[in-house]
Amino acid sequence: MELNLLHLFIISIALILITKRYLQIHFSKPLALPILGHLHLLQSPIHQSLTKLSQNHGHVLHLLFGSRPVLLISSPSATKQCFTNNDTIFANRPLMLAGKHFGYNHTAVVFSPYNQRWRELRRFMALHALSPSRFPSFSSDLHSLILKLYSGAGEGCKYFKKVEVRDILFELMMNVISGLIAEKKYNGEGCGVPEEGRKFRKVVEEAFLLSGASTMADFIPVVRWMGIGGAEKRMKKVGKELDEFYQKIIEDRRRVGRWKEYADGGDQEKKSNIIDVMLAMQEKDKDNYSDVAIKGVMTSMLAAGTETTAGTMEWTMALLLNHPNALKKAKAEIKEQVGHNHLINDSDISKLHYLNNVIKETLRLFPAGPLLVPHESSEDCTVSGVHIPKGTMLLVNIYAMQRGNQLWDNPLEFKPERFDSDELVHGDEGYKYIPFGIGRRRCPGESLAWKVMLLTLGALIQCFEWERVGKELVDLSEGTGITIPMAKPLQAMYKPCIDMHAVLSQL
Repeated sequence: MELNLLHLFIISIALILITKRYLQIHFSKPLALPILGHLHLLQSPIHQSLTKLSQNHGHVLHLLFGSRPVLLISSPSATKQCFTNNDTIFANRPLMLAGKHFGYNHTAVVFSPYNQRWRELRRFMALHALSPSRFPSFSSDLHSLILKLYSGAGEGCKYFKKVEVRDILFELMMNVISGLIAEKKYNGEGCGVPEEGRKFRKVVEEAFLLSGASTMADFIPVVRWMGIGGAEKRMKKVGKELDEFYQKIIEDRRRVGRWKEYADGGDQEKKSNIIDVMLAMQEKDKDNYSDVAIKGVMTSMLAAGTETTAGTMEWTMALLLNHPNALKKAKAEIKEQVGHNHLINDSDISKLHYLNNVIKETLRLFPAGPLLVPHESSEDCTVSGVHIPKGTMLLVNIYAMQRGNQLWDNPLEFKPERFDSDELVHGDEGYKYIPFGIGRRRCPGESLAWKVMLLTLGALIQCFEWERVGKELVDLSEGTGITIPMAKPLQAMYKPCIDMHAVLSQL
């Protein structure tokens, strides 16, 4: 019986589409189908489909995804209205399957509704998890990466060698974040159990893929009830595997017992890892700092700090390989401002103006989150003269704004020099470039991400010569997922710079 109903449903949709085409009906708004709404217009990658919708029908669109009302924004002025006058109203998150299965029933800070508990978690992230005092621990991971490349270059380091760029960058970020979380490497050389690290990475990557997938079950209840597509089943499986990893990490830290030293707070807390800090807080407040709360912070940090940062650095390297003059300019700047007597460090990065622009331009073309993580209105409001009812999901298409012909000169051109201008700080212009989000839920890891990207890319350019694998340009096709991964993982040829041998041999 269910199968017959499904067949009838598919046939009815086909008839509607055929009728529309046959009669050549022209709609001022995109066609909404019964039950599906506008979901039939979405293809992967979703942000590109939504960009086409905006180009054809306007930059402020009221859509229906199944039974869920959606406000699609790709206008700086409308974005400004959403996150200034209506910032509190749009501070909520919609309840989605990813938040249920990966965000501990919407309690992790990334998925949590806007409430007192969210504000406490956000404050913890700013003061403890992502405090600048923790950033220096990153240097040892960077040194390990550079040494690994140098050691793998072969005797004499005279010839170019191929390297999987995505692998080394993802490994770096997994170790940076797991170091902050638990002072332990979970990926690559030096991790306690290599197989455990590989499995952990695989699960994290699948969680990212599932979080970015368009699932009908989020918008059409009957699809979820019937179990069509199997998306929720996969999410449950991956969520359970992640939870088991997280719980094991917590138990390991609990057995070590260092958290007891920080139970009374004080300056020593700054030197501890995040789990130890939260275990110490758990002694005083078991409800707000339960194991579930700790795991929610862990999943939020992995979501905000691994694939996003590694992916941006991979795109940056790909763009530089396709634009060798930009790579030469970045290398010349590092030579002039840093030199060859030491590996680039914290005190150097403020001098690297052009490299900073290169990363900004990469984030403009390939923002780590092409769509802001969905928001939801907590009450009725008005945006650009359009009445927005309570419970409307807000999608801000960063990708569309940052590539808009009316907002940028030659928007598809890679041109780091465009950021020499201060035009972005005036009026609505400040909202056409928001790669880390905007408003109350702006990415709390922005400072960490900038530091990691500048130091890592600076060290890779300072220490090594880079070339494409062949004469052809690197393929810049986009893959699928909650971020914008490269469809084909980046491979590149490298060899150590002659001028850096003395420094590299001392690492």
